[in-house]
Amino acid sequence: MNMKLSNMIRYAVIIICGYIIIASLFPADIFAHGVTEGDKGYIQESSGRMIFPFIYLGAKHMVTGYDHLLFLFGVIFFLYRLKDVSIYVTLFAVGHSVTLISGVLFNIGVSAYIIDAIIGFSIVYKALDNMGAYQRWFGFQPSTKIATLIFGLFHGFGLATKILDYEMSTDGLLSNLIAFNIGVELGQIIGLALILIAISFWRHTGSFQKQAYNANVALMVGGFIFVGLQMTGYFVMP
Repeated sequence: MNMKLSNMIRYAVIIICGYIIIASLFPADIFAHGVTEGDKGYIQESSGRMIFPFIYLGAKHMVTGYDHLLFLFGVIFFLYRLKDVSIYVTLFAVGHSVTLISGVLFNIGVSAYIIDAIIGFSIVYKALDNMGAYQRWFGFQPSTKIATLIFGLFHGFGLATKILDYEMSTDGLLSNLIAFNIGVELGQIIGLALILIAISFWRHTGSFQKQAYNANVALMVGGFIFVGLQMTGYFVMP
């Protein structure tokens, strides 16, 4: 059997098995993009300017937001210079900030499951990019900077969609949203710092180059599973 076809079949089997296991263990709505029930209640009951509490909520969301962190892990996987890391993270932050704030202010809402499925696809996209798939398949390399900005827009829109469901008070809304977004960026810095420390140690081992491809295969599989779970939630949850 052709080696590429064999690998594709193997990855498909891994994705299907992983999806079945996770879907059987957890309800679909647990993977929806959002905040905890306690934070949800706090957001709904808050009124007036509450800068520091919303900075905390934003930072907490990003540090525990595995979908954001997985995508960023893929983005910085082969970035060795701090300058390059800063450029890509800034692009992601700009996209995330624009849609988070404008989505809530202009009441633009779409199903959180659909948005989260796109976020899952962004993880798949970046993993394939890291594996050099687009160059092999299509003979050209899409702009990773443009892709990072576009997917940043979707990531921010995912959270904006969920916040709209919580009906934040209009009193102090803009300042609270800005504070929340500042917290998100602070949480992103914390999460990225931890990822960079871990990946820097990994890069100094002799196994990094050998394991890099498999690590991105695992990242791709995780993204596909995330997409499957979100689409399941879209069709089966009320």
